[in-house]
Amino acid sequence: MTKIKMNSLLKSLQSFLMIEPMPFSTKERLRSGVGAFIAIALAGAISAYFLSGMGLPLLIASIGASTALVFAAPHSPLAQPWPVLAGNLISAVVGVTCAQWVNDPMLAASLAVSLAIVAMLLTHSLHPPGGGVALLAVLGGGSIKALGYQLLLPFALNLLVLLISAMIFNNIMSGRRYPMQSHRMRDEIHKHDDPTAMQRVGISQDDLHQALKHFDSYIDVSEVDLDEIYKLAGMRSYQRKMGEILCADIMSRDLITAEYGTELEDAWAQLRFHKIKAMPVVDRAQRVIGIITLVDFLKRADLKTYATFQEKLVKFIRRSSCMTSDKPEVVGQIMATPVFTARDDAHIVELVPLLSEQGLHHIPIVNAEKRLVGMVTQSDLIA
Repeated sequence: MTKIKMNSLLKSLQSFLMIEPMPFSTKERLRSGVGAFIAIALAGAISAYFLSGMGLPLLIASIGASTALVFAAPHSPLAQPWPVLAGNLISAVVGVTCAQWVNDPMLAASLAVSLAIVAMLLTHSLHPPGGGVALLAVLGGGSIKALGYQLLLPFALNLLVLLISAMIFNNIMSGRRYPMQSHRMRDEIHKHDDPTAMQRVGISQDDLHQALKHFDSYIDVSEVDLDEIYKLAGMRSYQRKMGEILCADIMSRDLITAEYGTELEDAWAQLRFHKIKAMPVVDRAQRVIGIITLVDFLKRADLKTYATFQEKLVKFIRRSSCMTSDKPEVVGQIMATPVFTARDDAHIVELVPLLSEQGLHHIPIVNAEKRLVGMVTQSDLIA
């Protein structure tokens, strides 16, 4: 009975303290640490050039909190370039001003932090470390106070080094992007401004925006990330409800393929004979290196007018009789690359974004060795 009560007490305490395991891998934790090490080392070098004594560690410490945000939570709205730069500098100006005009240190500290928060909210640059910067400007000691507004130059340089380091480091790491940018609503595949098929169902970005406004409180997640989380959760929900239907269960297995050196005339004949619109191009190891469709032939045949449609198409497809040719002769010269593929053990839900948002109609299916084993079309998925 005592053990049950203890477990219940621990769970209640965990819930009260909001102790939640962070969904970070060990690799991601190491990335954050390495990035922070680089940024602080560079900031220390800059601060050492301008300052000495207690001012040096204090100025570096003021950058530490911002470093934790831009490297450990680079997608957070609070960690974006404008809040980092403007939030810190505005707070520094407010802190220095309060230190110079208010004699009572405690009153100056209280005013500095409160006014810095209001200023950051008014300028859309809320950055939690800004409160610490404002406090540092008031209570940082004689060396910091003596610098006054001159403190802004090394501080601004530190911030610029931090942002440049974050942009380089976060963008070379897979799965990260910095700064965050809003999704473009324009459909680049079909060249119009309508949302994609996946964006037209379920919750829209405007729905999310209005819901966030309803809270009338700051929530530390961007609309872009929230939209992606919702979509991933939706895909996971579809997968759970539909059961384990894999690509291998619905794919076509008896495939017609071409190789890089297959002549256009032969490839065209295969497409027409089998009444198919696309054909994977493979190497000798049966790995997909491209895909050729009827559209690839039509695009390359210079069909600018309907008057000579058949004549131009036949001329383009027919094998040249000369030793040299000024037009493509083999599949490898007109095939589309790179090719979107899916694993045979992937759930069919993963195909939906490829077919609806990438403008694809045929998806080659490969095995664990990346060898072609099948093909899934829109018709297969609908069926």
